[in-house]
Amino acid sequence: MTHNPLAAIGRVFLLFLSAIGRLALFTWSCVSSGVRAPYYPRQFLRMLVEIGYYSLPVVGLTTLFTGGALALQSYSGFSRFSAESSIPIVVALAITRELGPVMAGLMLAGRIGASFAAEIGTMRVTEQVDALVTLSTNPYKYLLFPRLLAATLMLPCLVFVGDVIGIFGGYAVSVKALNFAPIPYINNTWDYLEWFDVTSGLMKAAVFGFIVALMGCYHGYHSKGGAQGVGTATTNAVVSASILILLANYLLTELFFAV
Repeated sequence: MTHNPLAAIGRVFLLFLSAIGRLALFTWSCVSSGVRAPYYPRQFLRMLVEIGYYSLPVVGLTTLFTGGALALQSYSGFSRFSAESSIPIVVALAITRELGPVMAGLMLAGRIGASFAAEIGTMRVTEQVDALVTLSTNPYKYLLFPRLLAATLMLPCLVFVGDVIGIFGGYAVSVKALNFAPIPYINNTWDYLEWFDVTSGLMKAAVFGFIVALMGCYHGYHSKGGAQGVGTATTNAVVSASILILLANYLLTELFFAV
């Protein structure tokens, strides 16, 4: 039988469409099940603490060093054109619009996405999810929806704190290492930074949080094959969440800032 390259391409395309369909149905099941009673507020509050409070150190350190490195790199480039006065606003805009949400989303994908996939995947392969169904508990409502909602709400909060820390990191490096005057630096940041710069980043963060939780829950819920399957699901959750975050960041940037 002659090999047909078009058949191989069509097979891959059909598998891609099938994966998108499964993900869409899974997302609809999670969201639709969560809007109906009964509710599980203790699960939701536990996820708020797990996602928000325990992720704050890694997000804060990431944005702090990112802001400092951005100030150094900006000074290296702008000093060639005697445009050092633009560094405060460049640092503020880069942190609030792009680097804050994206870096926090990627950090959350590595921490929370992997955690969700491992936890739910272990419950799946050890038949704990089936036990929930036997006890007349909807696993979408009890396990998945609280995670989706908590991640969607908490990542904007983390990003807002990260924005403040990142801008402070740029300020500290500029004042201590680059000999900027503190008051003019703060005035330049405050005068040129607009609220939409901050809110656009927070809206991005909400989307990124939903993506991270969705990928972690999806790959964990569909894991199989014992410990090896759980490891594969964890890897797939982190990789797919990271790629989708970068894709969503471009699309949202195009939506918010396209001229």
